[in-house]
Amino acid sequence: MFGPHLTLDLYGCNPAKLSDPKFIYKLLDEFPEVIGMHKISKPSVTDFPGNPNSFDKGGVSAFVLITESHISIHTFTADKFASVDIFSCNPFNIDKATKCLMEMLGAKKAERNFIERGKGFVKHYPKDVKKSKDIVVRERELVV
Repeated sequence: MFGPHLTLDLYGCNPAKLSDPKFIYKLLDEFPEVIGMHKISKPSVTDFPGNPNSFDKGGVSAFVLITESHISIHTFTADKFASVDIFSCNPFNIDKATKCLMEMLGAKKAERNFIERGKGFVKHYPKDVKKSKDIVVRERELVV
């Protein structure tokens, strides 16, 4: 497999945390290391106040790029709900990731989905992050 992709739907989260862009930034700044991943960017966080004419009452959307791929989060404050994606080219402990995010966001329940992406892609890109990075860099230099 090229990459495990974990999606979490977290229910009953702490609304103060869900609506706090600084908290979400800190979460994405610290969380990759907790699950053995490596940031290659600072977290990008957008606070959305909501639209009074729709069902969307606001929240925060954010992501961080990691050497292994990305982690993203979308929060819905009024619903006490967060949607999280963790996509990686390396295996990671999904139980640890789930437990940690539930604790950080104060979630009472989690729905977890896990898929293995790009099963045929692994023939082209090796699992070793350094080797994969070298291949990607060489290929991008050819495009430029």
